[in-house]
Amino acid sequence: MKRSFRNITLMLVALLGFSTAFAGNPDRSGQAGAAELLINPWAASAGWGNAGMSKVHGVEAIFGNVAGITSVNKLDMNFTHTSWLVGSGADIRVSSFGVLARVGETSALGLSMMTFSIGEIPITTFENPDPYTLGTFKPNLLNINLAFAKSFSNSISGGFNLKIISESIKDMSGVGVALDAGIQYVTGPFDNVHFGITLKNIGPTMKFSGDGLSFRAFLVQGSQNQFTIVQRADEFELPTQLSIAAAYDFILGETSRLTMAGNFCSNSFTKDQITLGLQYNWKDILMLRAGYTYENGIWAKGGVETSPDCMNFNRGLNAGLSVQAPLSKEENGMKIAVDYAFRDTYNFKGHHSVGVRIIF
Repeated sequence: MKRSFRNITLMLVALLGFSTAFAGNPDRSGQAGAAELLINPWAASAGWGNAGMSKVHGVEAIFGNVAGITSVNKLDMNFTHTSWLVGSGADIRVSSFGVLARVGETSALGLSMMTFSIGEIPITTFENPDPYTLGTFKPNLLNINLAFAKSFSNSISGGFNLKIISESIKDMSGVGVALDAGIQYVTGPFDNVHFGITLKNIGPTMKFSGDGLSFRAFLVQGSQNQFTIVQRADEFELPTQLSIAAAYDFILGETSRLTMAGNFCSNSFTKDQITLGLQYNWKDILMLRAGYTYENGIWAKGGVETSPDCMNFNRGLNAGLSVQAPLSKEENGMKIAVDYAFRDTYNFKGHHSVGVRIIF
């Protein structure tokens, strides 16, 4: 027990030390593009606010810490649907699908996709401001992930994730690439101490192009000749992020486990965040989890609507659960799991995620 408390103390001191070492960069908030890269589309890991990134596994590790995909036995599939900003009238939906496969004794490959359904937006122009005369357009956001990870020993694993980013409307689009890298380390008498480091969204700048950046105009007023004028689109950077996480499992007899986890996230284009979470696991059948994400200004009175100190519409509270059932009597036989997560927000009814996992 003394060793357990000593390990917990070291974890908390490490997280606090990292939080003072990085100060974030809120002055650059809003200057990066492809902000959807920071959204966790998966239900299980979102249920405790990304606190468990040091021990995340399965398809969800492609987003959280790519080193965790090495936990796959044979095959792992995950489909998750998220209702984003419920009650806002925006009708935003996020759909994600991923699959993992083991290749060899120590390596794993993964593929996942995340798409945003933002709905249709009325077309308006300077000459036609009426939103019901020119029809609508539909933005499309698509992220594709290609992941590879390898276990170097029973304690340490690492991996890389290549991201392909696509953003488009009817007459304009932008495509980019980025790279994630992650490491997970497991130690302790029962492999119950976890550490993880992840560097996300490292890549070149993106830029939009297409007919939407051009228009027809007269060079001289009253002239009969029109010219096509092309506007220059500026390049934008990707939202680079560094995460350092730790977790400790309390073994509660032969059937239960309580995990305390923490994650420090340093953002290049907004404020840093600290997340603490708890997860209770009963026989790998029922898992209950909750977490809280704090950043400077999130407790400002009135929230993001009225306070300039608050730069996040999320309140910070996260909660979720998973129910997992074996479909085979074999030890590593087929399993099916259902995940749910809720993320609280200011002024809206939060985000709701529901996922289904099939594990072989």
